Amino acid sequence: MSNTEAARGFDLDEFRRSIEERDSAGLRALYAEDAEIRLIDQNNPPSHPLVLRGRDQIGAYLDDVCGREMTHEIQHAVTDGVTVNFFESCRYPDGTRVLCAATLDLADGRIVRETGVQAWDQ
Repeated sequence: MSNTEAARGFDLDEFRRSIEERDSAGLRALYAEDAEIRLIDQNNPPSHPLVLRGRDQIGAYLDDVCGREMTHEIQHAVTDGVTVNFFESCRYPDGTRVLCAATLDLADGRIVRETGVQAWDQ
């Protein structure tokens, strides 16, 4: 599959908009039915990451994150047509910050795998 074929239909601007506007339905639509998210953080180390599989588990996670009172900003998003790499900077009303570095793997215009490493203020 060429880079153009992998990225066909994936809208990076819509991805950014959905994250920054906390639109969980818009985000959910960008994931393949059998997508997988792996998150690594203080509570989920590399040997035991949080793994979410399928649009239902991913959707519930997105509903939770998008339902929180916080801001999200996508920074430095780049794509080669097969992957998207970006930073997501988040801030809660109390000033607590979260930074996530993530990679999305694409196929048929949808996200099939996401791997993120996130760090929270203590």
